[in-house]
Amino acid sequence: MSSAHEQRAEPVGIDELLDRVRAGYERIGPEDAAAAAADGALLVDIRYAALREADGLIPGALVVERNELEWRLDPQGSHRAPEAVSHDLRVVVICNEGYASSLAVDSLRQLGLHRATDLVGGFQAWRTAGLPVTL
Repeated sequence: MSSAHEQRAEPVGIDELLDRVRAGYERIGPEDAAAAAADGALLVDIRYAALREADGLIPGALVVERNELEWRLDPQGSHRAPEAVSHDLRVVVICNEGYASSLAVDSLRQLGLHRATDLVGGFQAWRTAGLPVTL
C-alpha cells in the first residue's frame, strides 16, 4: 500500500531514458575501445550465449551475463570477478548493438565505477571495424 505522500515518477520511454543515461558519460567507438583495452581497460561482454556462439568473442574481454554484471564488477562484492579490483577501473561494457550496455553502465556508475562507459554500436560495430574476433 502506498502512502499519500509518495510521488510516482512520470513514465519515460526507453529512448528518452537512454538519452538521459548517456548524457552522464562519454561513450566510445570501436577503435577507442581497443585502445582503452591496450591501456588496461576491462572490456566486458554482456551478450547472451547464443549471440557469442553465433558471432564470436572479443579476445581478452571478460564475459559476464547481464544479470550478473553488478555482482561480478562491484569491487566490494563477495561475488566479484578477480578483475574487479577498484572503483577506478576503466570498464567498457559491450552488448550486441550498444543499447543494453548503456543501461548497464548507468547501473555500474551507481555502484561507484565512475570510469565505466560502453561501446557505441556494440559488438557489431567492433566486428564491422575489423577488430579481432575469435570464433
